[in-house]
Amino acid sequence: MKTSELIEHYLAARRATGTRLKSAERLLYQFARETGDLPLAEVTPAAVSAFLHGHGKLTTGWTTRYGRLSGLYRFAIARGHIHVSPLPQQRPRLPPPLTPYVYSHEELQRLLDATDSLATPMSELQAPTFRALLLLLYACGLRISEALHLTLADLDRTRQLLIVRETKFYKTRLVPLGEAAYHSLSCYVDLRCRELPMPEGLSSALFATRTGHGLCYQRGILLFRKVRARAGIGRPPGERQPPRMHDLRHTAAVHRVVNWYQEGKDVQQLLPYLATYLGHVRIASTQRYLHMTPELLHQASLRFAQYASLDACEEDGDA
Repeated sequence: MKTSELIEHYLAARRATGTRLKSAERLLYQFARETGDLPLAEVTPAAVSAFLHGHGKLTTGWTTRYGRLSGLYRFAIARGHIHVSPLPQQRPRLPPPLTPYVYSHEELQRLLDATDSLATPMSELQAPTFRALLLLLYACGLRISEALHLTLADLDRTRQLLIVRETKFYKTRLVPLGEAAYHSLSCYVDLRCRELPMPEGLSSALFATRTGHGLCYQRGILLFRKVRARAGIGRPPGERQPPRMHDLRHTAAVHRVVNWYQEGKDVQQLLPYLATYLGHVRIASTQRYLHMTPELLHQASLRFAQYASLDACEEDGDA
């Protein structure tokens, strides 16, 4: 049995338990292609190691590929296709994970302004489409994949909210829109419906190309790199890569917490609400987004000074 055939059986067995495995499917079939689609028992440890390493420099993607292959090899061993897994017992020393970047308000404005450069005679709506996408990513803290999978029907104008369907953890959630975000998105939707095809009616993609079909992830990343360069946002000192499109989600979370601090709100009490809004299963996932930035440190210091002052006043009163 070829590796691709075994992968088909493996995916069917996993999906029977309710698992989707979309990204895993792409990666596993890539493994089959790059190793010659031999029977799994004939794939050498060296070939497995080369696939895990990937192309170019070693990245944290090694861990993702290792996890996907581990499931496949456990399945193969349990069914007698192989007897021993060729996966390495010792993991290589991986580079540290990328530091999430928090865009300043001025950088966000530069990104939005730079989307004007995307307009072309072949696709005049490319600029307003990408501007609306960036605004939504920041305003709602959506994952890029969530935003790109939105359809026209997912904007509920009556309740001024988005319906984000079957997200990372196979859940659907409602995301309320602020007045400014709703107005901007509503204007874009009117323009998109008027100027671009709707091949599937209201089920057509919200963020679409000139054909009316959905903007794909790879295209979105390519356009963002152009916009980022035009905005003059480069690689921060000491970092391996320039800020990413995904960092808009991180920025949205940090800016929200900073605003709560400035408003004197109980941040710890509000964090579960932020976790729900972002679509996190555990609050710990949200807390990881909130690494200490200068703004957060400043606001936390102000809060501590306020509490210290109150404590001092209470002690004076007791005396």
